[in-house]
Amino acid sequence: MENQLIRVGTIYIPVKDPVSSAEWYKEKLGAKLNYLDDEKAILDLADISMFLVKAVGQSSNFFDVNGTERFVLTYEVDGLEVLTSIHSDFKERGIEVGEIENRGHAGRNFVFYDLDGNKFDVWSELSREFKMRFEREEV
Repeated sequence: MENQLIRVGTIYIPVKDPVSSAEWYKEKLGAKLNYLDDEKAILDLADISMFLVKAVGQSSNFFDVNGTERFVLTYEVDGLEVLTSIHSDFKERGIEVGEIENRGHAGRNFVFYDLDGNKFDVWSELSREFKMRFEREEV
């Protein structure tokens, strides 16, 4: 069977208050707000539609078998210089960020948390498939 799944279009993130979380995503990450009510906010960020859904007492984080808290989403940036710049910018904006890490694979990473404690990752390497697609689109 040929792979017919093309891309991730939408992710759902649990939040306490969609209104304040949507404002945080707009102000801190530059997300575009498309819809807002008391139960959800719909945002565009990094070519993904994000639904911030009102939830009680939970986050998108999970723990692996070794007890390490994990994230469900990694954002990619184009190179270590960009990663370092974004890391500094996030700190200046008051976003909770981890240190830049060498995880033993290509590139470097850091994690950050949103207003509700949802953990996200940033990686300094654009995927090969994205680069190839992007280069074709520029021609």
